[in-house]
Amino acid sequence: MRLVLTADTHVPKRARDLPGPLWAAIEAADVVVHAGDWVDEALLDAMTARSRRLIGVYGNNDGSALRARLPEVARVELDGLRVAVVHETGPRAGREKRCAARFPDVDLLVFGHSHIPWDTEAPGGLRLLNPGSPTDRRSQPHATYLTAEVHEGSLTEVKLHSLP
Repeated sequence: MRLVLTADTHVPKRARDLPGPLWAAIEAADVVVHAGDWVDEALLDAMTARSRRLIGVYGNNDGSALRARLPEVARVELDGLRVAVVHETGPRAGREKRCAARFPDVDLLVFGHSHIPWDTEAPGGLRLLNPGSPTDRRSQPHATYLTAEVHEGSLTEVKLHSLP
């Protein structure tokens, strides 16, 4: 099962649209995960139309219309992998321990908010992934998103993609 992970798209405030390579990845994926800060419902509608399956949450920059359509936390099982998605996880310091305590029954936590790619493992084995942002790189050298494979409960081939 092929995954695309993205967050902090901020369309249309930071960009008019998603970059072409990300759209291509979304259309090729089995599951697309968006960890919040969509900003506009039109992007949610477009991603829903162009993806096979979309799992998303709202972020701190998402208004009432998006909050009415999306949860704060999403939980799903993907081919045996227990996944949670949330926008904010708090400060960088202590993140792994804090998230392991908050999500003890999860194998993978996808989050956003910082626009900084993140890939770590918490005590107990929880994997934490932040795909960065495909439209607002902030202090990062490139805008980014992630792809990964899930097979029989295992997450493999996690790859950070840089965008021009």
